Amino acid sequence: MVDSNSSNCKFIDTHCHLDGEEFNDDRDAVVQRAREAGCTSIFLPAIDVASCQTVLDTCKHYPDFCYPMLGLHPEEVKSDWKEQLEQIRQIIKLNIPLELCSLSKRESSQFKPIAIGEVGLDYYWSREFEQEQLLAFEEQVRWSVELQLPLMIHCRKAQNEMVAVLKKYANDLPGGVFHCFTGNEQEARQLLEFDRFVLGIGGVLTFKKSHLPEVLSACVPLSRIVLETDAPYMAPVPLRGQRNESSYIVHMIDKLAETYGVSAEEICQQTNGNVARIFSLKR
Repeated sequence: MVDSNSSNCKFIDTHCHLDGEEFNDDRDAVVQRAREAGCTSIFLPAIDVASCQTVLDTCKHYPDFCYPMLGLHPEEVKSDWKEQLEQIRQIIKLNIPLELCSLSKRESSQFKPIAIGEVGLDYYWSREFEQEQLLAFEEQVRWSVELQLPLMIHCRKAQNEMVAVLKKYANDLPGGVFHCFTGNEQEARQLLEFDRFVLGIGGVLTFKKSHLPEVLSACVPLSRIVLETDAPYMAPVPLRGQRNESSYIVHMIDKLAETYGVSAEEICQQTNGNVARIFSLKR
């Protein structure tokens, strides 16, 4: 177990790629360490058609602990994006309550997704598929409205474009998470205008040159954040550079407690409440 002031806290990792091949050799041990550290749930985002299945399989292997989110990640939006969306849409239809979908037949023993994600816009590396990303993102935003499932949103170098899409549906969206928020105060305030959404805070918070502690304390109330790892990526200090995992969230909890001037227990209680407000889980 990780040595931490938050060792007695119960917390939720709202974004972890536990289905990834990085965990193939020791996934059970990673889950056990997470439980021992106080993690009560892990949310797994899909990024494409193939990962929808690995996410569902992983969640079924750890019932009442791992929960699936299904969607098409912006970096996976290529020339076949329409076909991928159609396949993901069918997977979602097969995994939601019958009354919410139009299929006449439904497979048994399915696992209900708790969100549409990981979706969004990413112009960091390339704008080659800029318009396709916009169209794919808006289509999945419509899914969120139709099914009343929250969004797990990835956004890099495209906040203005993302906000423009969301504003068109703001009155009908059930809410969601702006995953891996690392922006400035102005960007935070713009996102917080979507009052049913929260910011996902991860390991970047602990980095030496990170400005996140100042941004959060200046304008982001505790009622508007949730905890996440984005594991296996972005492990927090003092484990930066290693493979990230859910048990390491205790380091983020301690840093948040320092940032807000409250106890680790209050960080956990508030962020858990925020998760309950955004996501519908049968616990």
